[in-house]
Amino acid sequence: MKIKSLTVFCGSKNGSDPLFCEHAKQTGFLLAENNITLIYGGGNKGIMGTLANAVLEKKGKAVGIMPTFLAVPEHRHDGLTEMLEVEDMHMRKRLLYEKCDAALVLAGGFGTMDEFFEMLTWNQLNLHNKKIFVLNTSGFYDHLISFLNKAEEAGFLYSDIHRYLHILSSPEELTPLLSSDLAE
Repeated sequence: MKIKSLTVFCGSKNGSDPLFCEHAKQTGFLLAENNITLIYGGGNKGIMGTLANAVLEKKGKAVGIMPTFLAVPEHRHDGLTEMLEVEDMHMRKRLLYEKCDAALVLAGGFGTMDEFFEMLTWNQLNLHNKKIFVLNTSGFYDHLISFLNKAEEAGFLYSDIHRYLHILSSPEELTPLLSSDLAE
């Protein structure tokens, strides 16, 4: 199954390492060049904005999903292919999942982790089996990956975490996975 839409969870801030934004830009270019629609939180600042602007720069499609109350703090992106304004965060997350074939996690904070862990939980509960890719830019997620492995080793997970979670160190590593059996 070729991935046609990819939800990307990422920060509304740039972070301290310039590589976070550079990887977001490379990811945006990669999505547009492979005709994959970006589904994301709809912001126009931080890594979110960098990602969406890169997709749009290469004439790709970018769909934002944003609760009304975040339109000002996250600087709603008004140049997207489509913007869906929703009532609350729960509806945002539900649509982020429903509209994608798989998900990618870039660097981010609490919101990024909330979305990532909810999708992991839904995988574990068999509510879906969408693949999740984590771009571990500059080792940003090393401790999180260690925790996930520890949770599995300690017997707290119901299945092999690596069955649906794929760790990447660069955006280029995503390219072959977008059309491989891993995406099914």
